[in-house]
Amino acid sequence: MPYPRYDASEDARGRRSDANFELALVVGASQINRIVVSRIAQRAGLKVIDETPERACAALTANLPGTVIVEIGPDERDFAELMECLAAQRLAAGRPAPFVIVVSSATAQTGAVKKGGIIDAIVVKPITPESLQPLIQSMMDRVRD
Repeated sequence: MPYPRYDASEDARGRRSDANFELALVVGASQINRIVVSRIAQRAGLKVIDETPERACAALTANLPGTVIVEIGPDERDFAELMECLAAQRLAAGRPAPFVIVVSSATAQTGAVKKGGIIDAIVVKPITPESLQPLIQSMMDRVRD
């Protein structure tokens, strides 16, 4: 009986851990905000997948993006499952990948930032190319170095 081929991109639990740093996952409850953030990420040179919070974990696992941009509203509970998936993905990668950017209003609580250090950066609304695009490009430059 042949043994399964070893794949260096899988961790001990069989999860793939190789992030695609040319791909971004944009997550948010508002379709309009997802479109705005997606266009900014595309201008920064990334290919984009956008999803609702309910489908985000499946998209993260299936596509392994190098960047995840999450718009968190006043109710962070919608994103608890995604934050767990992000933590698991980082554990599998053995490094802080994917990069995680949170888009939030100034009045929203950012308790997710305190949970496990999953968040790399926070952008305060309103979302503009001038605030988000340089941050994305800076993260991409860190990967290239």
